[in-house]
Amino acid sequence: MTDKFDKEPAGANPSAVLSKEGGALPPEAIKAIPVRHYGRWVSAVIVLALVALLVNAFATAEKIQWNAVGEYVFDDTVLAGAGRTLLISVLAMVMGVVLGVILAVMRLSKNPVTSWVAWVYIWFFRGTPVYVQLLLWFNLALIFPMLNLGPIYKDEMVDVMTPFMAALLGLGLNEAAYMAEICRAGLMAVDEGQTEAAHALGMSHGKTLRRIVIPQAMRVIVPPTGNEFINMLKTSSLVYAVTYNELLRATSTIGSTSYAVMEMLFVACIWYLVMTSVFSVFQYYLERRYARGSTRNLPPTPWQKIKVNMMAFSRERGTSV
Repeated sequence: MTDKFDKEPAGANPSAVLSKEGGALPPEAIKAIPVRHYGRWVSAVIVLALVALLVNAFATAEKIQWNAVGEYVFDDTVLAGAGRTLLISVLAMVMGVVLGVILAVMRLSKNPVTSWVAWVYIWFFRGTPVYVQLLLWFNLALIFPMLNLGPIYKDEMVDVMTPFMAALLGLGLNEAAYMAEICRAGLMAVDEGQTEAAHALGMSHGKTLRRIVIPQAMRVIVPPTGNEFINMLKTSSLVYAVTYNELLRATSTIGSTSYAVMEMLFVACIWYLVMTSVFSVFQYYLERRYARGSTRNLPPTPWQKIKVNMMAFSRERGTSV
């Protein structure tokens, strides 16, 4: 005796509805109702209102002469100050990167003397304000009136420690302490197996660093280095204290003689924003270049996004016509 079971044919959809002819009807499409985020709209309106009030307050301020901002933004003195700011920032950053790599290698060295000296250097320059370090270099002639290097060089310290030299040493040596920690983190991020494999092939320690470790560590080192350079552009305004005629000092001098103090500060802000924005773009493409070894599909660049949006817009117009 066999039991009779009602079995559905293979591949049948139990949720399908049978039509009058006996065929299966497809399920109804789900109507997705988007969630309304009223809080986002309210917060956006509040933020835009506050920004509009702030812009209106500065735009309608009677004591701000906005025509003076446009008049002095391309002044020769301001442009020369911006050029000196860029020059001292680049030179100090180069000094900081070179010394930072050396200090990072010293920190990772098995020699306790070099490791300890690097640690003390980083401890001192990271633990004291850069403004104080600039003043120390600028007033070094109070302690050492003469710079005597024996038969190599001898001169008065006042002539040696010019405002440019004091600014370069103050910014560059301070930046080296931060770059040392950044480079050390990048070097430690490389797997030790890479070093062991290089040594197994007969490479020396120095060649392993140059050919194997440092190129792989650049992916970790480059992003914070770009941030440090942008920060250097802004920190260079502190060399005002050592009478180096950079952007802030140039604009302040014009402001004190023309009685347009706030206007010239706005001019300085404009040029700082321009320089940091330009180097932010360079930083983006530099990070993108060094990310090729770790990321299979790189994110599209801003120009590529614009091209895609333009092509999509042109296709939509073509189909609508």
